[in-house]
Amino acid sequence: MKYLKLILAAMLLLCLLHMPYGYYECVRFAAMVVFAIMAYKYYEEKKEVLAVVLGSLAILFQPFVKIALGRTVWNIVDVVVALLLICICLKDIEDGK
Repeated sequence: MKYLKLILAAMLLLCLLHMPYGYYECVRFAAMVVFAIMAYKYYEEKKEVLAVVLGSLAILFQPFVKIALGRTVWNIVDVVVALLLICICLKDIEDGK
């Protein structure tokens, strides 16, 4: 799972570049799936706050109903979420997972 987090973080950072629209749709779908899986996993581990945050991110990134935040705000969200994923990955490594 840690590789998925790092791949998603890299995909989110690539969103800062001018990419075809299909790439952004692919990232949104991948993010929704990964965040939903992570939310469920952390919910099972009784880490409710992290589960709620990740579940909220799954809803934010879902590709079915477009949430128009503007390119600048989405770029900020992408960077913050990528950093969050890297921090979660490092914490999981530290915890021996």
